[in-house]
Amino acid sequence: MNGWIKLHRKLLGSPIFQNEKLLKVFMYCLLKASHSDHQQVVGRQIVPLKPGQFVFGRKKAAIELDLKESTVRDYMNTLKSDNVITITPTNKFSVITVVNWEFYQDEKEDNRQQKDNKATTERQQTNTNKNVKNDKNVKKEKDTRSKLKFETHHMKLAELLFKKIKENNPNAKKPNLESWADTFRKIMEIDKKSGKEIQDLILWSQQHYFWYKNILSADKLRKQFDRLQLEMKDEQKPKSNVVQFNKKEAEDDGYNYGF
Repeated sequence: MNGWIKLHRKLLGSPIFQNEKLLKVFMYCLLKASHSDHQQVVGRQIVPLKPGQFVFGRKKAAIELDLKESTVRDYMNTLKSDNVITITPTNKFSVITVVNWEFYQDEKEDNRQQKDNKATTERQQTNTNKNVKNDKNVKKEKDTRSKLKFETHHMKLAELLFKKIKENNPNAKKPNLESWADTFRKIMEIDKKSGKEIQDLILWSQQHYFWYKNILSADKLRKQFDRLQLEMKDEQKPKSNVVQFNKKEAEDDGYNYGF
């Protein structure tokens, strides 16, 4: 398997880093995970894999990791319990999915960071020439932004929602995406909703004849989340009424969670 992977520095503060065998198994998952959509032949079966997924067999993994099968099993279950991976078993093997793979391995993120760094430098050069009043305004803005605790995957959800809103209304005014990202953080951390649930609800609501006119912000989505989920499930029960939203487009834009 060719190529490379990226590691986030937050790993240093993770419980995974404190256990050398658990860290070894986690690194194994990252190195085994596919970086693109492809099909793998396992015996006589063709297994479709998405980015962040790989075919897993405990015996083979034990040999490659130089660990006991029981040890591999226990640490894989630990990663599953901590929502680091998901495990989809079959009779002969399992398909492992590294949760949030795209957010840590997506090359688009490198471009985003470069743009952010460039924007920061230009902003600093501009601020140097401002008077005292403008400096105070900049400080106030920075203080406000520092209170927001969102991360990259929260921002991607904010961008996805605005993208879909703008498709429905090209004249839609760009919102404070950082504030939206922080709302999506709250939906995930406080309301205990997964990124996949949020993504699906965004795509469904923005193609719904009624909700696309009402869900025009992250706060609205959060307020109506449970009702929207019920309506989406209701609508999907009869096959003839299933709303086929464009998941491929979301994947191409880097929003798909790949669960």
